[in-house]
Amino acid sequence: MRAQMIGKLEAGRVQHGRFATAPGSGPSGLFLVQGPCGCELKISAFVRPGWEHVAVSTPRRCPNWDEMCFVKDLFWDEEECVMQLHPPHSRYVNNSRYCLHLWRPTYRDIPMPSSSFVGVVGLSPSDAATLFARMSATA
Repeated sequence: MRAQMIGKLEAGRVQHGRFATAPGSGPSGLFLVQGPCGCELKISAFVRPGWEHVAVSTPRRCPNWDEMCFVKDLFWDEEECVMQLHPPHSRYVNNSRYCLHLWRPTYRDIPMPSSSFVGVVGLSPSDAATLFARMSATA
C-alpha cells in the first residue's frame, strides 16, 4: 500500500462512531469518498497478516470498473498489482450485497499473464473495435 495517504482519502476517514480511526493512522479504517461516477463510496481497508485488503461498496449497486480503479489508485501505487478473487462456492462470504474487494498478498508478487494474452498491446480501444468489426464482417 502507499507509504503516504492521499489527501482525498484521509479527508474521508470516519473519525466518530463504532468504526472510527484517528487521523493519520495509515491505510486501515473506514472512509467515505465521492467516487468518479458521482456515487459516494464506502471503503474499508485493513492490513492483516500476509494481506492488504480493501472493500468498496455503494448504497444501491456494486461498484463499477472505474470506481474500483479509482479506489485501487487511492491505496496502491499505479504499478502495484492487486486483485479481485472469485473463490470456490464453499468459501463464499457475502455480508453486503453491493460490495467488492481488492486484495494484495504481502508475502509474494501476484503472478500475471502476459499482456498479449489480454489483447493487442498498443492498440487503442477504437482501433480494436475497427479491427474486430472487420474480423466479424469476414467471418
